[in-house]
Amino acid sequence: MDQLAIADRRALRRKLTFWRVAAALLIVAIGFSLYRFGAAPTDGVSRPHVARIEISGMITDDRELLERIEKIRKSSQAKALVVSISSPGGTTYGGERLFKALRSVAAEKPVVSDVRTLAASAGYMTATAGDYIVAGESSITGSIGVIFQYPQVQDLLDKLGVSLQEIKSAPLKAEPSPFHAASDDAKAMIRAMVMDSFDWFVGLVSDRRHMSREEVLKLADGTIFTGRQALKAKLVDALGGDAEIRAYLKGRGVAENLPVLEWKKDEERSFFALPTAAAYFIRLLGVDATGTPDAMRDWATKKLFLDGLLSVWQVGQD
Repeated sequence: MDQLAIADRRALRRKLTFWRVAAALLIVAIGFSLYRFGAAPTDGVSRPHVARIEISGMITDDRELLERIEKIRKSSQAKALVVSISSPGGTTYGGERLFKALRSVAAEKPVVSDVRTLAASAGYMTATAGDYIVAGESSITGSIGVIFQYPQVQDLLDKLGVSLQEIKSAPLKAEPSPFHAASDDAKAMIRAMVMDSFDWFVGLVSDRRHMSREEVLKLADGTIFTGRQALKAKLVDALGGDAEIRAYLKGRGVAENLPVLEWKKDEERSFFALPTAAAYFIRLLGVDATGTPDAMRDWATKKLFLDGLLSVWQVGQD
């Protein structure tokens, strides 16, 4: 092959590379435009709608979620709020913040709690903020209670021949400690704190579910309930799903034809967020990508450490 033919072939390859890159950029630009113009608006200013948020996984003090709920409260276009809950609970304080934020919305527009697979402990605490609670027949809910846990490594240190010396201002300072068994006074202190939060939790359920304190205490031993059991115990208002939620909202004056729009955190809505972008292009290829961003996020946050009092249903604990 002569030099002229080689030069022509190289030039052809460069042209093909250029057009391939240009085509790829064009596809990305088109995809971005489709996503931006096709995504459900979450600023609440485009059209009247029913807002929906999802609360899943461990409940913590989530500032972004609280700010999103406040935006829904202020939005004149969000005519109601549906809170879909799939959570085993979390920190008692996180549940408290969510409860108060949702009640502030309920002061201005209907709020429905949609109990999905699981809404236990702080998850149920959050659900009680709704004006109406709908659960599936096999949903898991309840587990009303508070727990405080701390590790104990004294036996391990003894085996290693390691000791920890401490000087503190008072016997209860930094108690309970993982480095020695808790004293009776320390246990009494922690129990008093747990029971104070428990009393608050029981009072909250009593007030929101219109039950006497004695009725709630009979249910507040950590027991979990199916949706069917919870309905009999008056912990939820109805069994079902979207149809029952719509029926309740219709009774509150919310038009049935209003669309339900998801209010998601900004990075989830951004095309440049890797999980969202990946899921979107997978859908463009005709592949079902339902839940892909959530699955990626759950994988990335699989390990979670919680501090403070917990209202959480724990499976498989001795």
